[in-house]
Amino acid sequence: MATYDLAIRGGEVATGFGTARCDIGVREGRIVALAERITDAATEIDASGLLVLPGGIDSHCHIEEPARGSYGGPAVAEPPVTVQEESFTSASIAAFAGGTTSVVCFVPQWRGEGLLPRLADYRQRAARGMLDYSFHQIITEPTDAVLEHDIPAVVAAGIRSLKVFLTYEPLHLNDAQYIKVLTAARRHGCLVTVHCENYDAIGWRTEALLKAGLTAPKYHAWARPTVVEREATHRAIALAELIDQPIQIFHVSCGEAAEEIARAQARGLKVWGETCPQYFTLTDADMDRPGFAGAGFICSPAPRGPEEHANIWAAIKRGTLDIVSSDHCGFSLYTETGKAQNGRDACFRDIPNGIPGLAARLPLLFSEGVSKGRITLDEFVRLTATNPARLMGLAPRKGMIAVGADADLALWDPAKKVTITNALMQHAIDYTPYEGIEVTGWPVATIRRGEVVMRDGKVQAEPGTGRFLPRGPYDMVRPRGVLPYGFDAAPPL
Repeated sequence: MATYDLAIRGGEVATGFGTARCDIGVREGRIVALAERITDAATEIDASGLLVLPGGIDSHCHIEEPARGSYGGPAVAEPPVTVQEESFTSASIAAFAGGTTSVVCFVPQWRGEGLLPRLADYRQRAARGMLDYSFHQIITEPTDAVLEHDIPAVVAAGIRSLKVFLTYEPLHLNDAQYIKVLTAARRHGCLVTVHCENYDAIGWRTEALLKAGLTAPKYHAWARPTVVEREATHRAIALAELIDQPIQIFHVSCGEAAEEIARAQARGLKVWGETCPQYFTLTDADMDRPGFAGAGFICSPAPRGPEEHANIWAAIKRGTLDIVSSDHCGFSLYTETGKAQNGRDACFRDIPNGIPGLAARLPLLFSEGVSKGRITLDEFVRLTATNPARLMGLAPRKGMIAVGADADLALWDPAKKVTITNALMQHAIDYTPYEGIEVTGWPVATIRRGEVVMRDGKVQAEPGTGRFLPRGPYDMVRPRGVLPYGFDAAPPL
């Protein structure tokens, strides 16, 4: 009987803290040996000439998410119930095709409901996929019942992050509601993740734009300039500091918001920042394409001018932004349930927000970052796997190549040139905003818990083989114990 179930031999293994040419031995889905030479394995994979990276962790993606209404769509008295067209099965295929093995996605809360009905439904949906997965719990209505009963039940189920929106209808919280969520998170040992844009300012700008007849997709960016992101980022951090609650600022799009995070970090606050490939590859000009095509680039925060790309790279290099996620939120461009659900002549306000990016995330960051010399290979590994695993409480099981970790690996050809097409993305969406971009560096095989789930673009995992990743208490999201005047208005239970 072989000592190992699988050996990956001859690759350049990247740990995020240096590289080494060595073999990896896998048994029962976990890494059990790193050695100069491993031969006694039932199956061998020759990784000569390839990089061996930890499987990517995408800690911000929306998959098969049931909703009343849609992100950024019109406010109506009784919004329709929809389900995002990217199922957990199709999302798994796209993720494996792009070198990602685990995701953290979002359990919705519908206003007028508690948390538990949606959680039960969403767990059933996620169990049909092939990715390993955990959840953020969205809070849209922090009633006493939600705060005192539902959040403790969600935490007991292994969920340790709460998501809040400071904009969007019907998701946004006002300051008083946000404070309630921060307080509950502190009491129960959760991270709070925040979408930072000023709801009222965007509504005011939008009303003025529509009154002026400026309705095309490109005016989405005009409705939410960088100042509304900067202001909300500052406010989100200030209120979290008041309560001594760790937070992560999602999808930072501009240097101004990154500067707010950097100032907080310099004061010692537990504030982390994340960005996405759209904020260093796409621009606001993409929304100014002919006809309805510009709708395919509408997301929030909006893609900025090209000058912001350098600001985002600088913030990544400084470590202010230490995670790159996809914020995958796919709506097909021309379907009645997608971007065109309110017609192809809909004004920008009524076009659902979000773009697909599960498969494109790692190749775009590798090509724009590592291949072009903006970041090192170690930094790439930390941005895409190690840091999200640590911040989400998934380490040391996920996000690293080390004895005892799950054997989640991506075999990467750093010299392979690929032109991105929608077919290569293998998602359920009818377009990719990255169509035609040439990248250098591409995953040629993806391994999840010791099983090859993608080889040369062909996904071969079975539905229902993904595993839920419960998260217990962890040090990164413990409060600092620093409070104004030393008064604790939200003592842990």
